[in-house]
Amino acid sequence: MRVDSGEVRRFSYSELAALADRVAVGLARLGVGRNDVVAMQLPNWWHFSVLYLACSRIGAVLNPLMHIFRERELSFMLRHGEAKVLVVPKLFRGFDHEAMARGLKHSLPHLQRIVVVGGDGADDFDALLTEPAWESEPDAREILARHRPGPDDITQLIYTSGTTGEPKGVMHSANTLRANIVPYAERLGLRHDDIVLMASPMAHQTGFMYGLIMPIMLRASVVLQDQWEPKKAIELIRAERVSFSMASTPFLTDLTKGVQEAATAVPTLRTFLCAGAPIPGPLVEQARKVLGSKIVSAWGMTENGAVTLTKLDDDDQLACSTDGCPLPGVEVKVVDFDGLQVRTDEVGKLLVRSCSNFGGYLRRPQLNGTDHEGWFDTGDLATLDAKGYIRISGRSKDVIIRGGENIPVFEIEVLLYKHPAVAQAAIVAYADERLGERACAVVVPKAGQTLDLAGMVMFLKSQKVALQYIPERLIVRDAMPATPSGKIQKFKLREMLRDGSL
Repeated sequence: MRVDSGEVRRFSYSELAALADRVAVGLARLGVGRNDVVAMQLPNWWHFSVLYLACSRIGAVLNPLMHIFRERELSFMLRHGEAKVLVVPKLFRGFDHEAMARGLKHSLPHLQRIVVVGGDGADDFDALLTEPAWESEPDAREILARHRPGPDDITQLIYTSGTTGEPKGVMHSANTLRANIVPYAERLGLRHDDIVLMASPMAHQTGFMYGLIMPIMLRASVVLQDQWEPKKAIELIRAERVSFSMASTPFLTDLTKGVQEAATAVPTLRTFLCAGAPIPGPLVEQARKVLGSKIVSAWGMTENGAVTLTKLDDDDQLACSTDGCPLPGVEVKVVDFDGLQVRTDEVGKLLVRSCSNFGGYLRRPQLNGTDHEGWFDTGDLATLDAKGYIRISGRSKDVIIRGGENIPVFEIEVLLYKHPAVAQAAIVAYADERLGERACAVVVPKAGQTLDLAGMVMFLKSQKVALQYIPERLIVRDAMPATPSGKIQKFKLREMLRDGSL
């Protein structure tokens, strides 16, 4: 459903399959072949689902891109992934994605075609892919049969923000995705008669795996919401009899508040899975009371999908005190920095070994972080209790999670150093009741220079940074806490920010 226009489009699975065949042949007519990358910067519209299914029919790799990305993020990802086709909306939330895409095209040698949903020219999505009866042409069956991928072929390329200054392209096959979804659905008791609401972006692994692929695997119904608007979500839950949803903590906060304020029940919403940030205890209690839903906490990564979940019969307290226990097919262990397992409830590095572990980072095998026994270093710090439940206690990766969205701290810091007034810069997280974390920039100005929040925001906007990545606070200092070698001690900045001394 499109929130701004109220437009609703419904498909049966047979209709969806027929349309996917048509679009698959249409993509082949555009020159897309096996292992070619089709990039897509779409919100939760039906075109997203159809494009993935179409790519999976001809062995193409789908590269979903968040709609918040702008020139800086897109130019790197499209160049690194060597996308052959890019699909964008003409307009979304008032922004002209087509104009941005065309502005980038000249610098992307592999990009052959831009396809525009809602366009009015030769590159219009419908004119190119959904209106011609491509599937009726003489060679259509042969195209679909010849290019069908195997279960271990790469089907998805999705970028995750890292600490090295550039995003990493995570590669998944149908097998690695499916290996996670099967036990996930089983633990949550999801079946073909469930109705899923997905308002988390499908360009995130959350939306992609559990809003696109999972309902298809279960033959369940799914309702897609393209913009988060709590009142509209409540209407959809009631009208469509939604039984399950998954999103980050701010969605649960907003939904609980909206239901309470409207005094309107959502009796069919049986389960809400919350991930991306710890769930405050009072929120679990309030959501349980107001929504009447079981609140499940979870932890996972783009590289693995969901790794740990609390169980439906667990005490509600576990949803706010732990991040769950491993799914079947998943092993976790917590080790010290020498690789030795730590004691129960002791903090260490979290390692994961799973049948859903990704196939590596595109053109960055040195960053894969997986040892010869298959253990993947998540980069997170955690504890593991006697019952096998984990609790994420920090991140060794320098990434801030703002409302479930990873902020690439290193990249933004590099940009701040380019500002003529900045001598030193560090970005650290501070707690936020709704979003979990927000970003604060701490800056030491050059002699005789000054910088204020408005000036910093204007500068980062001029660098084409996504708005969600721009720090929301600025603190100017005379000096940074540092080691004898001069390395900024971010943990001290966090402590000072937390106790109000910064």
